[in-house]
Amino acid sequence: TLESNKPLKNLLILYPHWPPSNLAGVHRSRLIGNYLTEMGYHPIVVTVKPEFYEETLDYDIEKTVSKDIEVHKVDARPVRKPRIIGDIGIRGFRSMKKRALEIIAERKIDFIWIPIPSFYSSLLGPAIHKKTGVPYGIDYIDPWVRDATHLPGLRVKLSIAIAKVLEPIAVRRASLISGVSRPYYEPVLERNFKNKSIADVAMPYGFDPNDHKIELEGLKMPWSDQEGIKPIIYAGAFLPNSSNFMDLLFKALKDLRQEGKLDPSIRLYFIGTGSYKHESISTKAEKNAISDIVIEDRSRHPFLNILQFLSHAYGLMIIGSTEMHYTASKTFQSLLSERPVFAVFHHLSSAVTMMKDTNASEYLVEYVDRENNQTLFEKMKTTWLKFQEQRTEWNPDLTLLTPYSSKESARKLAKKLDEILDHEM
Repeated sequence: TLESNKPLKNLLILYPHWPPSNLAGVHRSRLIGNYLTEMGYHPIVVTVKPEFYEETLDYDIEKTVSKDIEVHKVDARPVRKPRIIGDIGIRGFRSMKKRALEIIAERKIDFIWIPIPSFYSSLLGPAIHKKTGVPYGIDYIDPWVRDATHLPGLRVKLSIAIAKVLEPIAVRRASLISGVSRPYYEPVLERNFKNKSIADVAMPYGFDPNDHKIELEGLKMPWSDQEGIKPIIYAGAFLPNSSNFMDLLFKALKDLRQEGKLDPSIRLYFIGTGSYKHESISTKAEKNAISDIVIEDRSRHPFLNILQFLSHAYGLMIIGSTEMHYTASKTFQSLLSERPVFAVFHHLSSAVTMMKDTNASEYLVEYVDRENNQTLFEKMKTTWLKFQEQRTEWNPDLTLLTPYSSKESARKLAKKLDEILDHEM
C-alpha cells in the first residue's frame, strides 16, 4: 500500500518478453513497471518463459527490474523447422490467456495493459474482457497498421493486410489507447473511434536513472585494442527510414576528409544494428571511401554493456528517421551518458524538443519535410565539424529530463487509469 494507506490497485501487464530478453519492447514494461507502485498500482506481469525466446539472453538486465513487480512466466509453443510461426505473441497466446484468467479468478484485477508489438498479443484484451469484464488498454510501442509501399516482399504486405483486419477487433472494446507519442497511435483513433470517444495518453519510454548506477566489472570496450583513437558510438537498430540520413552523413565525412578537415583519430562504431535487409552501413562506408574508420557490429549487446560503452566514448551519434513521430528511446540513454551527442531528427520529433529543453542541441541537425538533400548535407557537414572538435562545453541540464523520465510516464499512465476506473464505478 501507499503512504496514504490506500490499497494498491492491481494492473495486469501482458507482454510476452521480459528480462533476460533485451528486446526494446521489454524496457517499455520494465521502465514504467518499476514506478507503478509509487503511483498506486501493483504491477503483475504475465510473460513467456525465457527458454522459448529466440534472441540471445542478457541476465545482467534482470538487475534493472524493481522487486515490486510480480512476474508470472508461462510456456509457449516452440519454434518449429521450417520456421513458419516465430512471433512469440502467437506462440504464447494460449498460455498467457490461461494464466491471466487464473489470476483474475484468484483476485481483483482493476485493469489490463498490453504493450505491442508483438501485435497479436493485443487480441488478448478483447478475449479476456469478454470472459471477465475487466477493462483493458493497448499501448503502441510501434504503429501496427503502417505504410509499407516502400518495403519489398510478400510477407510484409501480408502482415499489413492482416493488421488491417485484426486491429479493429483488438481495439474495439478497449478503454484506453496509449503510446510512446501521440502520432504513433493517433491514426488508430481516427480509424476506429470516429463516433466514439476513448481515453488516450502519450508517455515516452523514459529512463530509469538507477540503470546508470549499475557498474559492470571487467567489461572490455570495443576499442580497447586501439590506441590514440576517439571512438564515436551509434548504438541500436539501423532503420530503413534512417538510410538517407546515413548516406548524407557519410558523404559529408568523405568531403571533410578530402578537404583535410576530418579528425584522423576518429573511429565510428555502429553497435547492435541488427539483421536489417536494406543497404548496410559497411557498404555505405565503402562507397564513400571511409570504411577504414567505420566499424559495424550487427549483433545485439547486453543493455548494461551498451550504457557503459556510451559513457566511455568520445562522442555519440543518434541518426533518427524522416518520420516526425520517431522519438528514439536511445536519446535518454545517450544524454544520461554525459557524452556529446551528434543527432539527426525530423524537426517535429519529440526528441528535438527534449534535446532543446535540456540544452543538448549543440550538435543537433533538424530535417524538414521535403528538404533538399544538398541543404541537409551542408547542415550535417557544418555540425559534424563542431561536434568532432567539441569546442563548446557539453553541459546539458539533466534535471530538465525529469518530465521525460519513466517515473513521469508511470505517473501519466496511473492518472489516466484512475480517471477511467473512477468513471466506470
